[in-house]
Amino acid sequence: MKTKLVRIGNSQGIRIPKPVIEEIGLSDEIEMILKDNQIILRSAEQTRKGWDSAFERMAEEQDDQLIDKEKVETPSEWDETEWTW
Repeated sequence: MKTKLVRIGNSQGIRIPKPVIEEIGLSDEIEMILKDNQIILRSAEQTRKGWDSAFERMAEEQDDQLIDKEKVETPSEWDETEWTW
């Protein structure tokens, strides 16, 4: 599909036909990636999307424990010699 650049103030842009927007599910916010001399447009992903449910599943399965608990809870040499309350 070919299109032309359109002047928008001091910038230029393109018009994306509505059927294309609907087909690929673009929302109001998009992500623009420049890669290998190409511009890639895609829906902006929500940061940490789905983390709440993932953490809930981890807690249910008791998979949310520290793997280095002993190392973290054992005082270091610095804790013993330098730290003061």
